[in-house]
Amino acid sequence: MVWPSPLISLFILCSSLLPLCSGKYRITAGETISGNHTIISAGETFALGFFSPGNSTNRYLGIWYNNIPQQTVVWVANREAPLFNNSSGVFTVADDGNLMVLDGSKKVLWSSNISVADVDKNNTIGLLMDSGNLVLRNSNNTADLWQSFDYPSDTILPGMRVSLNLKTGQSIHATSWISEDDPAPGEFNLAIDGSLQLLTRRSSGTYWRSETWDGRLSVGALENINNYAFYLTYTVNDEEANVTFSLSRDSMPAMFKLDRSGQIELLSWFESENQWKLLSSIPEEACDFFNQCGPNGSCDRNSSSLICKCLEGFEPKVLTEWEKGNWSGGCVRRKKLSCDNTNGFLRFESVKLPDQSISMGDFSMTECRAACLRNCSCTAYAFSNFSGAVTTRCLNWVGDFNDFVQNYSGGHDLYVRLDSSELVGIGETRNVIDKNRRRVIIAVATVACGVLLMGALGYFLWRRRLSKEGEEAESILEVNNRGSQVLGGEANASELSTFSFSTIQAVTQNFSEVNKLGQGGFGSVYKGILPDGQEVAVKRLSKKSGQGLEEFMNEIKLIAKLQHRNLVRLLGCCIQGTEKILIYEYLPNKSLNKLLFDPTKQSDLDWCKRYNIVEGIAQGLLYLHKHSRVKVIHRDLKASNILLDGDMNPKISDFGMARMFGANQTEANTDRLVGTFGYMSPEYALDGTFSEKSDVFSFGVLLLEIISGKKNTGMYPTNQTLPLVGYAWQLWREDRAAELIDPSIRETCLENQVVKCVHVGLLCVQEDPVDRPTMSSVIFMLGNESAILPMPREPLFSAVRRSATVTSSSNLNDYSINQVTLTMEQPR
Repeated sequence: MVWPSPLISLFILCSSLLPLCSGKYRITAGETISGNHTIISAGETFALGFFSPGNSTNRYLGIWYNNIPQQTVVWVANREAPLFNNSSGVFTVADDGNLMVLDGSKKVLWSSNISVADVDKNNTIGLLMDSGNLVLRNSNNTADLWQSFDYPSDTILPGMRVSLNLKTGQSIHATSWISEDDPAPGEFNLAIDGSLQLLTRRSSGTYWRSETWDGRLSVGALENINNYAFYLTYTVNDEEANVTFSLSRDSMPAMFKLDRSGQIELLSWFESENQWKLLSSIPEEACDFFNQCGPNGSCDRNSSSLICKCLEGFEPKVLTEWEKGNWSGGCVRRKKLSCDNTNGFLRFESVKLPDQSISMGDFSMTECRAACLRNCSCTAYAFSNFSGAVTTRCLNWVGDFNDFVQNYSGGHDLYVRLDSSELVGIGETRNVIDKNRRRVIIAVATVACGVLLMGALGYFLWRRRLSKEGEEAESILEVNNRGSQVLGGEANASELSTFSFSTIQAVTQNFSEVNKLGQGGFGSVYKGILPDGQEVAVKRLSKKSGQGLEEFMNEIKLIAKLQHRNLVRLLGCCIQGTEKILIYEYLPNKSLNKLLFDPTKQSDLDWCKRYNIVEGIAQGLLYLHKHSRVKVIHRDLKASNILLDGDMNPKISDFGMARMFGANQTEANTDRLVGTFGYMSPEYALDGTFSEKSDVFSFGVLLLEIISGKKNTGMYPTNQTLPLVGYAWQLWREDRAAELIDPSIRETCLENQVVKCVHVGLLCVQEDPVDRPTMSSVIFMLGNESAILPMPREPLFSAVRRSATVTSSSNLNDYSINQVTLTMEQPR
């Protein structure tokens, strides 16, 4: 039967105007959403459709949580152009390839408003991701042409960012609603500035400011938030500064919301209580509000009420107003600065660094002070010795100090420039005085130190002649006022207890074989119980380790500074004669390899536990590479060096092969290879070159082992000479990556999530280190469903041995912990 052409046209027209059915996660050209129809993300986490907020009768296109009974809208498209009074409208992919909201008369109320190439106009689709991100793509590839995450409303979801283009000034920022009934842009916005500070602004100026980022995960008053595993990742380059928000796990719905009063709220959905709970709110204290005490005034967070005071060397600008409690005018210098050598610096401790800092670059402490002195306009400097994503260490200030807060948790030392006459009578611990007086003090201190050192050296040699072999090395230890021993040197939160050899003998039952947890080339590990009942792991180092006592003690103090929930914690040590013993926290589930590669125990590690272990290892490596006080390359990451606590949380152990890098160092080279074949990166095994990308390679191998339950050194069915990495690549290339999954977890895993992990693992084991992602990128890819992953390049399946001495740690069989041999490598 031949249909008349008008009927054909009518059929095509009607088909193109059919509403999109609920439950579909995409919208294509010609499809529409209207009325109560929605599209649902693939994992059914988020829904997109039309809604009316509060008591309003206006209609908006928005995104909300799909499975939470209380409708929680996280993004609004047409927030400034509603459909009035329940009037009808549609959401569609328009003829020009853009996403659009149209009213009943086809007037455009909102559009993604991008320029789409003619060849792509008929191929664009809209996708609602499980992250809550609405994206516009060409159906022929996975590149996003537009995404809602770049246009936040009042909510920041995991995976979203706020950013600032440093060249154009354009920003991505969140903006509050006007009211519960009106999502139009309100008075407050949350943004980032060029100093890497988060800011809440309103029309009258800044409302709240975080501290300038110093390389740590937490930022100023946001420290509370990080206790709930909400992370802030900062990046900066010549063009852009941004901060990305992410959760350590995706099992807990959580979000930042900027409410209409300017509060930044961290909310989490508690299923058991069927409600959103407020975990943290900023600002929360009087001193959190911006510049409460005016220019050069100080707000004290330890004070129970808001009481301002002028900084030392300053006085109230208008005394009568200051005495009334009107501090907005702030303070002025008692004596103006002159550009000569009569200036000094006064140190303020635990300070929230003031607003409007100037980055001076990667300077030393001395260079930072000198840079300030050279600039007659410089009024203060601060120095932060961190290892992070940016190299800035030195900050200077010009002019007044705004938003100065003292007794600030996580604060820094600030050195305020004053005329030397203002420094008279102030304790030398805070007073950094002028050049001539410094020289006198340094000379006197040098002579005094020399006399003390000579005396100490003579005493030490005398003691050494009198001592017998095995006598305790008391010269490096000091007794505190409680009678216990701690490491000498600077006091800090990571102070270590020291134990006598007799105590260690007692807690290990004289190093009984029954208590032995493991043994290797660097020594033996024993379980022990301290007098207070705490279980510990005791590492008795081999007498052949070759380390001197002073070097050993210095390295212990260094490793003690590595404090992270995914690193094994060093509790103390014992040094007596030739004995060198380390005491660590005890982890009852021992090492990952004992469960992962044992067919009778593999089922104890379901996919949820394995994924948690992967995330924890990644976070631990990121800390070592970017967020610890020193940059550390582990060099021996493998399953036997991952210990598991009682809750199956992973902790990276055995730093015996680790190397410390300088802040700007990217790689080093050695002729003595150490580590374990199968986990070594090609450039390390072949050329002795190692960097953080060497650890990334090892992580990739470990990730594939965790997925498959097989060792990388095993042989696999398709090719009896192929290791796990090669087998995984072959399956990936043939679109059979799911076949890599350990059969014991196939029923408990999310196949899409596991295949994504295979993808990430193959990216990590690429032959060229440049192609491998950083650990921060790995964490982003693992934790964000909307992340676009590049295609991996073919890995080098095996590495040829070269002429070099190789030390393997693979013979430590059951329980491996941190062997302290961190050394500084010379940069190339």
